This record gives sequence, structure tokens and C-alpha cells, in this order.
Amino acid sequence: MYTSGALILSNDGNFIYKVTHPKHEIEKTYTVTIKGVVKDEEVEMLKNGVKIEDYLTKPAKVKILKIDIDKKQSRLEITIHEGKNRQVRKMCEAINHKVLALHRSKIAGIGVKDLALGKWRYLTKKEVKQILN
Repeated sequence: MYTSGALILSNDGNFIYKVTHPKHEIEKTYTVTIKGVVKDEEVEMLKNGVKIEDYLTKPAKVKILKIDIDKKQSRLEITIHEGKNRQVRKMCEAINHKVLALHRSKIAGIGVKDLALGKWRYLTKKEVKQILN
């Protein structure tokens, strides 16, 4: 509800299983705006995996996109392949930063950069093949 960005909808159960099950390691990329100035050691924690609830997250790809000292906010790009419930939010909470905005920019390398908010499109055959292979 509080996340914008890419969603893949399908009535093909096998396809959705391929996209969502962590064993297939399909990457989901998020742009996350967090409260506070993120430190390098906190980024390293995210990269190595953090403990949330009763599990340790798999290593994530993390890049600092922007730090706004005046607003005391940071923007990160986080790429994961697990996708547990509210995982990115919980990962940020684990390093003591509240998520202010969360946008799923890509699923399996398929981005929504050129798609207007609230709009949708069909995946191309090439994109479906890319996910299935």
C-alpha cells in the first residue's frame, strides 16, 4: 500500500512462482528515501545481510544515490532477490532508519521509468523469456 512502482500481475502460477520464490534469485530494485544520514558502515550491514525478525537477509546490492544533510535524509538504491513481506522497510529499520518513501523501480531488470504513475502495460515476449531463463 505504501510502495509505488513495478508490479507484475499474471494468472500463470508457474510464472509468478519463478518471479517471487527466492531460490530463483529474481532481482527487485528499490529506490528508498530514509530519515537520517546513512553511514558507510550501515550500507555495509545492508550489503552483508541484516537480522530482521527471525531471519538474516541475504546480501543486498546497495548504492547511495543522495544524501541531503539539510533535510537529514538519504536516498538509496537497494536490490534484493528474496522479497519477504516488507523486507526493505524492515532492513532499513534494522539499521535504525525509518523509510519515508519506497519505489520498486525494477523487477528482473524490467523497469517502470517510462511508465506514468497508475498506468500499465503488457510484458513483451522478450521480457517474459528473460524472466523464465
